[in-house]
Amino acid sequence: MPPRVDLETADQRACRALLRAGSKSFDAAAKLLPATIRDPAVALYAFCRDADDVIDGGGGNLAWLRERLDLAYLGRPLALPADRAFARVVDRFAIPRSLPEALLEGFAWDAERRRYPDLGALRAYAVRVAGTVGAMMAMVMGVRDRARLAAAVNLGVAMQLSNIARDVGEDAAAGRLYLPLDWLAEAGIDPDRFLADPTHGTALGRVVSRLLQVAEQHYRGAAAAITRLPLTCRLGIGAAGLLYAEIGREVARRDLDAVSARAVVSNRRKLRVLATGLPGMLLPRRLAGGCVPEGVFLVDAVVQASPRPTEPQPSPPWWAVQQRVRWTIELFERLEQQQRVQS
Repeated sequence: MPPRVDLETADQRACRALLRAGSKSFDAAAKLLPATIRDPAVALYAFCRDADDVIDGGGGNLAWLRERLDLAYLGRPLALPADRAFARVVDRFAIPRSLPEALLEGFAWDAERRRYPDLGALRAYAVRVAGTVGAMMAMVMGVRDRARLAAAVNLGVAMQLSNIARDVGEDAAAGRLYLPLDWLAEAGIDPDRFLADPTHGTALGRVVSRLLQVAEQHYRGAAAAITRLPLTCRLGIGAAGLLYAEIGREVARRDLDAVSARAVVSNRRKLRVLATGLPGMLLPRRLAGGCVPEGVFLVDAVVQASPRPTEPQPSPPWWAVQQRVRWTIELFERLEQQQRVQS
């Protein structure tokens, strides 16, 4: 058996490869985090991504995922890079098991193609598949207070709502419908008829617009908490929030048509968004608002958990922060250049 340090390094490389293949935007944002945060964040993402892929491959695999979770929390993970890395993270940061369990519950709802009668039910789903990730990421960054944990959950919910708004057509093609049923009824849209023949129309556009407005509210509520993160983490999380919010705005620019084609934010627009938004992340803002009601149980679980000591994140001098902002924008500029070469 190779030395433990070699195995950990190999596992981390495998997790980074999964991240690069699964989400270019998240991969770029992760590069902005310090290594002490980036490595466990990548490990969390790899396990969550792998679990999502397993469910997409067949709902019958949910029992196997729960068994993998059992073994990870027992300190005996399966001989899989994502599982070993995930087990180390949950132990090191004392992540309550109820968080990844809620994530798997959300994946189970996906497998059964559950529909959501109203916004509250949809947010309960978003809390499970994305708010949980926000809460775990917050724990990795040393966050344990209710206000910032609430914002982390809300940011995850906002990101998921952006994804839902963008993917209405793709989800319908797969037989899935996430838009609140009461909103569809008010718009005169029959869910079964829509799934049988998904087409865009003014009525559907109004429903998508309502969802994007809710997402924007959650983004705004989470923005102040991002400015309260350690400076070493602020730009990475801020970039992720800004870019996901732009997904919704791109849908709006396409006349709210989330069926005919999938909205994609160009790297050139990403550059403009980051250049405009990142400097505003440097000055701390006053925290306001609480967690979405459906996500309070996540915040309670973290607050009640026994915290493990984490490495303090030193605050870099102001000129280093300015350099970091420039480096962030240059990173996405390089991504745009690579995209041009590949196209």
